[in-house]
Amino acid sequence: MASTIPFAVPSISSETHCIAGIQTTIYGLSSLSLSSNSVACLWLLHPRLQDQSCMGPLAASIIAQWNHKGRSTGLITVSFDQRNHGTRLISPLANEAWRSGNPKHAQDMFSIYHGTSVDLSHLLTYLSSYIFPTDSHLITTNIVLGISLGGHAAWHCLLHEPRVQAAISVIGCPDYLRLMEDRARLSKLETQGAGFVGSKDFPPGLVKAVEEFDPAGLFLGVQGRDETLYVRRPTESEKQRLMPLMETCLKGKRLLNIAGGADKLVPYKCGEPFLRWLKDAIGSNGWFKNGNLVLEDIVFDGVGHEMSPEMVSEVHGFIFKTLDQASSKNIKRASKM
Repeated sequence: MASTIPFAVPSISSETHCIAGIQTTIYGLSSLSLSSNSVACLWLLHPRLQDQSCMGPLAASIIAQWNHKGRSTGLITVSFDQRNHGTRLISPLANEAWRSGNPKHAQDMFSIYHGTSVDLSHLLTYLSSYIFPTDSHLITTNIVLGISLGGHAAWHCLLHEPRVQAAISVIGCPDYLRLMEDRARLSKLETQGAGFVGSKDFPPGLVKAVEEFDPAGLFLGVQGRDETLYVRRPTESEKQRLMPLMETCLKGKRLLNIAGGADKLVPYKCGEPFLRWLKDAIGSNGWFKNGNLVLEDIVFDGVGHEMSPEMVSEVHGFIFKTLDQASSKNIKRASKM
């Protein structure tokens, strides 16, 4: 990850805590000002087949730049190993794809990164009791940044964790069904095509989980989904189901989706129809235009399945803008008290 940072990576303090049985690394605690109570927390979710240590350079670069700006709100970053990775590795095969000999690739990958979002919520509940036991600081903002596998999980965190105000998904995908259908085709599975959903490679139990937690699955379903759902406006009866979901999951939140135009592992085309559907919903004439959802969707031409230096710069800008806006809101709330 250090090679993708477009400038020298500074040194930054780090501490490791065992929180809820999970080895958790917190960066930037020693640089927090005692004169400011408010702290923002940036959660860093690593890619598949890597571990939390690879996020260290990114954590250092973001904290150093933020501290250099001299903002009143402090910033820390938190990383931990995703399930079945790093210190939590149980089965190397479960992290592999169909073409690498894992017959349960679809179940394994979804359950692992869904588990990451569950772990993040759990850690968020207990984090302050470990690092601020005397309430010296208050965590007022939570942002999630995930790459690849972590990018998939970042979508889940934004939708299903009310305490997360913003998320950045780098080379991730919000539509698990389309991603797996594409991989099934490329892997030449016998079940690819019309019979894929509900087959042994995408079994009914997984279908139910995807419809409950996956962004596209939650809003558009899995069973019986066809291409028309992505392009047409929801009917009034469909809006009765969708509006409460959108209000609960996305109202007032911020999202940056970053993809590589030459990414063959997680092709942008897999998530693009859902992103187009979401953009239409929140557009100036959209049926969720008053939801105050900010969505930035950027594709970097010629970039594969990687986080390029240009992507890092875009991520920095989005994080700092989000933090500035959150700080402004916190000041306004305090002035009214």
